[in-house]
Amino acid sequence: MRTPPSAEPGATHSGVPGGPRRDLYAVGAAALLVTAAVLVGRHIQGADRTLFADWPPLLASWGPHLGPGTPAAVLVAVATVAYGPPLAARLPWRILAPLTWGTATAWTFSLALVDGWHRGIAVRLTTPHEYLQAIDRFHDIPAALRGFTGHILLGSPDNWPAHVAGHPPAAPLTFVLLDRIGLRGGGWAGMWCITVGATACVAVLVAVRALADEGLARGAAPFLVLAPAAVWTGTSADAYFTAVAAWAVALLALAVTGRSPWWAGASGLLFGLTCYLSYGLTLVALIAAAVLVLGRRGIRGRPVLLVPLLTGLAVVPTAFTLAGFDWWEAYRLLVTRYHQGVGGIRPYGYWVWANLACTVLVTGPAAVAGLRRTGAVLVHRCRDAPDRAAGVRLALLVSTALLALLVADLSGMSKAETERIWLPFTLWLLPACAFLTLPRASGSSPRFSTLLEQGGPPRAGGIPVRAWLTAQALLALLLNHLLLTRW
Repeated sequence: MRTPPSAEPGATHSGVPGGPRRDLYAVGAAALLVTAAVLVGRHIQGADRTLFADWPPLLASWGPHLGPGTPAAVLVAVATVAYGPPLAARLPWRILAPLTWGTATAWTFSLALVDGWHRGIAVRLTTPHEYLQAIDRFHDIPAALRGFTGHILLGSPDNWPAHVAGHPPAAPLTFVLLDRIGLRGGGWAGMWCITVGATACVAVLVAVRALADEGLARGAAPFLVLAPAAVWTGTSADAYFTAVAAWAVALLALAVTGRSPWWAGASGLLFGLTCYLSYGLTLVALIAAAVLVLGRRGIRGRPVLLVPLLTGLAVVPTAFTLAGFDWWEAYRLLVTRYHQGVGGIRPYGYWVWANLACTVLVTGPAAVAGLRRTGAVLVHRCRDAPDRAAGVRLALLVSTALLALLVADLSGMSKAETERIWLPFTLWLLPACAFLTLPRASGSSPRFSTLLEQGGPPRAGGIPVRAWLTAQALLALLLNHLLLTRW
């Protein structure tokens, strides 16, 4: 008689070979990677100071401190660990989504306020390299767009600050428009980035629910809230970029699964905007391609969906091109500018693997274990029909985001500061944590609600959900209280 799958050697409640023991092996290997990145990085920085990072692999310096946000951050963390899993399992979806956004906003704000209102939020976007330094140069927006590429290189007259030069003009224009409507200064800009950036969690839930399974989305919700990435979403413009890109993907998922031309058009519009917020976010096209593959039935059933998608996609590029901004020329000049500065000095041989250590710190140990299970799902369930297995669909979505991140890494245009630059990609790795909450990797089951409500697996030997959440929260709190992050 054939041994049942659940009794086979190495099988676990999750349906993923190896289970908790291999999860811990993966986390241990990730911890060694981070340790190596810290030790090797400090040696390189101490010897020749070519990393331009005081506490590599992060752009930060050692500085243990407390702040006004400390009690709130601890409170949000404890409440989410204690009540997040059962609420995620029981609450109606229409309540869970806004609650996820509200809690993620509170978590990000409280972590930012550990550094105080002034340093943590109000001046983050006003430093010499940031967007608010260039607002006065956009008093004539059409003229600024026509002459934008003429100020990218370091040797050009009145060259742009680093972050302005490093992004298409939709990024600085966002803050120019905030200034024009009366929301002036770093405080408003910081609140905009945090509040809008936190909605990215909801976008991921919407996409996972549409493409995979509502149970998987519910399982991922507490992990999206308590992501260590919140240390960098508060306060950076990359949080805002992350939200725009995430909603572009989410609306595309709704379009292909609901066969809605309106969602398709809105998704295309946001994808176009995404490419004019950051050059590197063109790699989000890989995640979009995964969505199109997973939703191919909807496209075959209604091919006309591609018309509003492509029409919406053309709006922002057309508008900027007609205004006189040449995206391709600007990117070519940016590559030159990148190598004129510290990007041309930082050693590729270190950052190409140390960036991955940054990703471990941004996503946390639960995501590492979740990615281990994601790989196992793809390897051991490859004979299942991908369009019928919710777990495989989620694994494909997460794996595509990982692929986009690896392409960015190998490009050599992301040497350091990836803890914030890669937020639009690392966000999509966090749904892998849903595999830690399920008795089967294929999606929800009658046991799902009980499992998530209890905060742990139903069998002895598993690692409770709340233990993973606690590890995530502790990592974020330690990073934010021991280091002074900057960019």
